[in-house]
Amino acid sequence: MEPEENPGVWYLWMEGMRPGARYKYRIDEYGGRTRDRADPYGFGAELRPATCSVVTELNRFAFTDERWMQQRGTDFYNRPLNIYEVHMGSWRKPDGEGWYTLREAAAPLIAHVKEHGFTHIELLPLSEHPSDESWGYQVTGFFCPTARYGTAEDLQYFVNECHLAGIGVLFDFVPVHFAPDDYALYEFDGTHLYEYPFEDVGHNEWGSCNFNFSRPEVRSFLQSAAHFWLDVFHFDGLRMDAVRNAIYWQGSEARGENKDGTAFLRGLNSGLKERFPSALLIAEDSSAYLKVTAPTRYDGLGFDFKWNLGWMHDTLEFFQLPPEQRCIHYGRLCWPMRYFYNDLFLLPFSHDEVVHGKATILQRMWGDYDLKFPQGRTLYTLMFTQPGKKLNFMGNEFGQLREWDEKRQQDWELLRYPLHDAFLRWFSTLSRLYFIHPALHENEYNADSFRWVEDSAPEACVYAYERGMGDERLLVVLNLSGRTHSAFRIGFDRTAVFTEALNSDWQCYGGATAEAARVFRTADVPYKGMPYSFTVELAPFGSAIYLIKEAYTE
Repeated sequence: MEPEENPGVWYLWMEGMRPGARYKYRIDEYGGRTRDRADPYGFGAELRPATCSVVTELNRFAFTDERWMQQRGTDFYNRPLNIYEVHMGSWRKPDGEGWYTLREAAAPLIAHVKEHGFTHIELLPLSEHPSDESWGYQVTGFFCPTARYGTAEDLQYFVNECHLAGIGVLFDFVPVHFAPDDYALYEFDGTHLYEYPFEDVGHNEWGSCNFNFSRPEVRSFLQSAAHFWLDVFHFDGLRMDAVRNAIYWQGSEARGENKDGTAFLRGLNSGLKERFPSALLIAEDSSAYLKVTAPTRYDGLGFDFKWNLGWMHDTLEFFQLPPEQRCIHYGRLCWPMRYFYNDLFLLPFSHDEVVHGKATILQRMWGDYDLKFPQGRTLYTLMFTQPGKKLNFMGNEFGQLREWDEKRQQDWELLRYPLHDAFLRWFSTLSRLYFIHPALHENEYNADSFRWVEDSAPEACVYAYERGMGDERLLVVLNLSGRTHSAFRIGFDRTAVFTEALNSDWQCYGGATAEAARVFRTADVPYKGMPYSFTVELAPFGSAIYLIKEAYTE
């Protein structure tokens, strides 16, 4: 029979099916072949390599997070957002192998997140998937929590516990492609039901199948899946993977815009915002496509935030340079602020930056072991004090030095070493500083909240900028050279008193300077076109944050 001869929705009712029962669909395909398929809408699955769907009840767990759900609010832009990205299978392992269930992991993970100043947990894809090495990005069950980490009820418990502790939880959603395994969506009825029928766009660079966004059935399937995770599991938002590949054919701007793809994203995001106005929608997008974070009513794609991958690349590549070459590339750290206000950006150091031979974040810092730590502390000063929400992959916070391997837990034993323990203390202090100081998160997408104070000192490799636009103002100074600057002069536009709030060279964070809140003020000495100036002492690869108080003269 031709597929179009008998269209419609097909269903089967079977008496006696109980939770835990395994099942598949046996489909007589167009073309004569018969294959057994997992349920595309199934809520449970066997643990890989088994592939049956499992009858699962979703209403057994009683959420108690009503207060959180009512108060999480929609004012994302003026609040701190500090995300801890986690791969559940390798954060920690029982006895170094296997996996904790989400119920078992809830208490220790929540405690770690709260202690170190994170506001949200973002879990790498929890949808069912056949291969551990895909980290969850080759999905076979778009409505099905993976059996690796327990049951659907365990996931609901995990989210509920996070909410009771004041922590948000984001779901990593994969709306662009799916796994090519033939027990799942691939050629589901013997035809290209979910994927494009053309080979040049049917598969992507990861070997997976591209969703055919021109089909209403496919759009409905993905919209329903996105709704499912926000509704049934109370997730606080979705991070959407590989958005560039929905915007452009095969993710290539040269191949042109996929109009069906962008229409799908607009429809998805507008529908989700209508139903879940307080849910965050975040795009992992490396394109320069306009209006990714503009509302759909203004012809935008409707995301709340977009990963700033340009900032990530420019920043990490700069910190990898030897100090003597940094003066040549001085402008690289200034460049991201020139386009920052084109979109609502989030600053990410994600899982993608610590795998496949890239080395970890701390490893990328130039120089030997001891030299990596002061540069790493200043890197995070930059991240936490520049505008943009924050995201870090697990292990970044304590200076993981081994490239991420999904089969191994993080190297927590490194915290026995003073430099790593002090590095975690520095990261945690910056996280809290970001949270408690409005100058670092309120109105950060208003251009008036950031001002370069020094961005023309390539030989010294010093940068300085002012944050805030209300009553509170902060000054941030970075020394990216390997030299001490004992009296570095900076021009300023007004009289002010500066009180040191934090210094990356303090001994408690692994530096060499005794902790002291030093105070100094501007002098009536014009410098670089400014009517006043002041001098600061800067340690090699050091950074400092100062509270600014206006100084009035009679």
